[in-house]
Amino acid sequence: MSKVVLIGANHAGIAAANTILDNYPDHTLTILDRNTNLSYLGCGTALWVGQQIDSSDQLFYTNKDAFIAKGADVHMQTNVDHVDFAAKKVHYVDSENRETVIDYDQLILATGSLPITPKLPGMDLGGVHFVKLFQDSQKVDALLSQEHVKNVVVVGAGYIGVEMAEAARRRGKNVRIVESASTCLSSYYDEWFSKDMDKVMSDKGIDLNYGEMVTAFEGDGNVSKVVTDKGSYDAELVIMAIGFRPNNELGKNDLELFNNGAYLVDLQQRTSLPDVYAVGDCATLYSNALQETTYIALATNAVRSGIVAGHNVGGTPLKSLGVQGSNGISIYGYNMVSTGLNIEAAKKAGIDVVYTDFEDLQKPGFMSENNKVKIRILYERASRRVIGAQLASYTDISMTIHMFSLAIMKEVTIEEIQLLDIFFLPHFNQPYNYITMAALSAKE
Repeated sequence: MSKVVLIGANHAGIAAANTILDNYPDHTLTILDRNTNLSYLGCGTALWVGQQIDSSDQLFYTNKDAFIAKGADVHMQTNVDHVDFAAKKVHYVDSENRETVIDYDQLILATGSLPITPKLPGMDLGGVHFVKLFQDSQKVDALLSQEHVKNVVVVGAGYIGVEMAEAARRRGKNVRIVESASTCLSSYYDEWFSKDMDKVMSDKGIDLNYGEMVTAFEGDGNVSKVVTDKGSYDAELVIMAIGFRPNNELGKNDLELFNNGAYLVDLQQRTSLPDVYAVGDCATLYSNALQETTYIALATNAVRSGIVAGHNVGGTPLKSLGVQGSNGISIYGYNMVSTGLNIEAAKKAGIDVVYTDFEDLQKPGFMSENNKVKIRILYERASRRVIGAQLASYTDISMTIHMFSLAIMKEVTIEEIQLLDIFFLPHFNQPYNYITMAALSAKE
């Protein structure tokens, strides 16, 4: 009987736990988590806070009792003090403040990520919040219900920042985004796409302050102003959304780390120490677009890494297929999806990239329900392999990005996309599909 200890029970940890419990009855599993709940779908926070769904209840897809029913020993509200990797022992303090030591045969670290917290004056003022845990979302939701909260400043224009800006605006607040970059969503999209999203938000009354750095927060006990290098703005609520860093506190002195502090793992999710695995946002992954190890904090990647680790811990050798970093966003009905690299990321990686663009109606012009679609395909000049794709439309074009994700993984060339077998039916697309047309437009 092999003893497995899992530290952290959100998406990656849950996937690892289910894999072990469902497939390897000869393993015992102890789950340690410091929160009061597990499985919170943070990607639904903005929908709930923005009152686009009725409640937060369905943002949880499992619970402690489900794992206990499967035979796991689950300890919530438990803080792991440290891990003695040499002795294979985990030291923790449980919910009743009892110090306990448990030994393991195999350890899975699923400690996730932490919000990047800048050291700015006024960070400790009331009304300055991050949005990571369910409890964070509850606090923001409660503040948005208060009459005195009229002005909301969102710091950061990544996915969470943009989504929370929409949510606050839907609650009738004056909303401003402050971002150091020149546009929103710059980590995922080129300006041809992100500028469109900027217009969507601006048209809905969200103020966009790009190219500005926050220098301080002011207020008497509670925040009242956000100060930047270019001005100051009223704010009774500040939502911090400038990104995340891997939570490596338990192993940073014992395990090999990536350049950003994430645990460096192989394709089986193994760290630099025997019998120690790391999954989810605390660990690295392999990018098929870059063809090297990198770090991408996405829940979908976390789930896959948990499945891989679970099988390897259970005794079934399994390697990750790598990831493309596929993602999507929908703001006021405008949908954008991407996978792989954008132009800036490719240049940063030293890849000589070429791209091809196309824009047209989704369906033939005689179809009444119709919207424009824009697409960009990025490919490596020398090898011709596709390394990225971006699409945008008021139509749901989300499934298209999965095809491009597979194309990147399989090193499909732009010429192969040109001859891809794509069906035509007026209900869905045009005779000359926008994917085909974009690929055929490739000149270099």
